Amino acid sequence: FVRREILALEEMGWSVFRVSVRRTQEALSDPDDRVEAERTHAILSVGPLAILRATVLAVLTRPTAFLGAVALALRVARRSEKGRLYHLVYLAEACVLRGWLETRGITHVHAHFGTNSATVAMLCAALGGTSYSLTIHGPEEFDKAPLLSLAEKVARARFVAVISSFGRSQLFRYCDSEHWDKIVIVPCGLDKAFLAEPPTPVPTVAGFVCVGRLSEQKGHVILCQAIAKLAADNIDFHVTFIGDGELRGMIEGLIQKQGLTKSVTLAGWKSSDEVKAALRGARGLVLPSFAEGLPVVLMESLALGRPVITTYIAGIPELVENGVNGWLVPAGDVDALVAAMKAALQTSPENLSAMGAEGRSRVLVRHDIAGSARLLAALFGATDASPAQVAQIFQAHTSSAKTGA
Repeated sequence: FVRREILALEEMGWSVFRVSVRRTQEALSDPDDRVEAERTHAILSVGPLAILRATVLAVLTRPTAFLGAVALALRVARRSEKGRLYHLVYLAEACVLRGWLETRGITHVHAHFGTNSATVAMLCAALGGTSYSLTIHGPEEFDKAPLLSLAEKVARARFVAVISSFGRSQLFRYCDSEHWDKIVIVPCGLDKAFLAEPPTPVPTVAGFVCVGRLSEQKGHVILCQAIAKLAADNIDFHVTFIGDGELRGMIEGLIQKQGLTKSVTLAGWKSSDEVKAALRGARGLVLPSFAEGLPVVLMESLALGRPVITTYIAGIPELVENGVNGWLVPAGDVDALVAAMKAALQTSPENLSAMGAEGRSRVLVRHDIAGSARLLAALFGATDASPAQVAQIFQAHTSSAKTGA
């Protein structure tokens, strides 16, 4: 979703300098992600000597700003899980970033997620010469808002993007109301690869796909329990798990213990094209998450005309309507999940296609990455905008989106 946002901005004529704190250690299955990785500069990849040189240069060329950044790093460290040493390292990383930006004449940084990347962006701005903005996704930022000094990051940012109304409300909980106007909804979006292709009819196969990292928040263990109940009723179906992660060993154990090897396939990470093919070949997507922002895979499934089975949490009900373009169940409720999966299996392919079409129409209106990029571009271009002016830009974009302008 970040890659799509960057490419949409570049199609509008913006030049984007890509930075990551570190390079991923996981193999990238999607060729587009591999291309993006090659274009991305990783701060820690420059090595300790280069980081030390950048820090010393910052001390010598902007001593007052550097001392202020040290004080800021130590202040936010007091509440954090990481402590002072980590935050001094973040400051050193910010010195590297500041040097890169100065060399290229860049004066603004946009950081995705409110975690350590946002800390580096904030400290870079504290060194002088740049401003920053954030996109807050959740759920981690909301779970650990005080530990991440989220209120401070919002207060210092030029604007803050959130991906749903739910996300905006959560920031309202932690931030002073004087900063609320600078918090705007910029939905994650899909590109032409998903939006331009006409949906295919839902097949007659009794198969589902679950796409997501194998982690606690995605609810895979609950899904395995639901699958076991369906299998015990001798219902013919299959679920393909696409993704990998820290819970793979546990999930493999559950599948073996409950005798689900014929009902479940662990497919690992797949490319975007492979995910699309899997969704097209299924009755729908199942994602019984416990904690989310607003999963992009729900948009992808609906854009392809496949209804979804998911949970009543976070921003999901802003996209998925129970019985209209999918099924919503309480998070952690195995019996409700079983009932929803049974309903999807018993619904005719024609009716499932109609539900998918309704979902696709919502995605086309609300989650076109080109529209999100236009809003971001307007916000980036308003260099000296006050929070009230940021709010006006957001309102103008929202009004034009509703009227189809």
